[in-house]
Amino acid sequence: MKALIVVDIQNDFLPGGALAVQEGDKIIPIVNDLMPKFDLVVATQDWHPREHGSFASNHKNKKPGDQIELFGLNQVLWPDHCVQDTFGAEFSKQLKTSSIDHVVQKGTDILIDSYSGFFDNGKKKRTGLDDFLKSRGVDMVFILGLATDYCVKFTALDAAHLGYRTFVVPDATRAVNLQAGDYDNAVEEMRLAGVGMISSGELS
Repeated sequence: MKALIVVDIQNDFLPGGALAVQEGDKIIPIVNDLMPKFDLVVATQDWHPREHGSFASNHKNKKPGDQIELFGLNQVLWPDHCVQDTFGAEFSKQLKTSSIDHVVQKGTDILIDSYSGFFDNGKKKRTGLDDFLKSRGVDMVFILGLATDYCVKFTALDAAHLGYRTFVVPDATRAVNLQAGDYDNAVEEMRLAGVGMISSGELS
């Protein structure tokens, strides 16, 4: 069985949001068109406590883009974003959420960030996504959303590592691109890990 994983299409990652991904809103019509083609649609949702350790505002003399060690891991510091129960954490109103069967919240532990929909960044805790997919007999996943070089990439890498046949839909993703070339590097890293690339048109 195949499932679609829709990654973090939340207000704070869209134009005007606290951590806006350029043209992030442009993928929403593609996502809406693809969701009905799958028997199972799962969405991930960044869901941070206000005191989250990945927020630059919670570290003295630090700014977004700086890097620190957090819980023994290298951590990029971000603007406050996707704070629990705020508008920024909500899914975009343009996203047809009625087509989503299950939501997995991540990044809820203040001590560690969670880019992947499956694990936190240190692989200390699972989100429950793997168990949910396996309980439904899923063996193939198609991943899209925001952002290509962070949450999409790490979700795809973990899916492949867990044994799913894994595909990313590049035209239904957009990248943060903190550094030039981050998008291309992310795609290459996923390919090397056995993740397939498929266009939305091929799924129509």
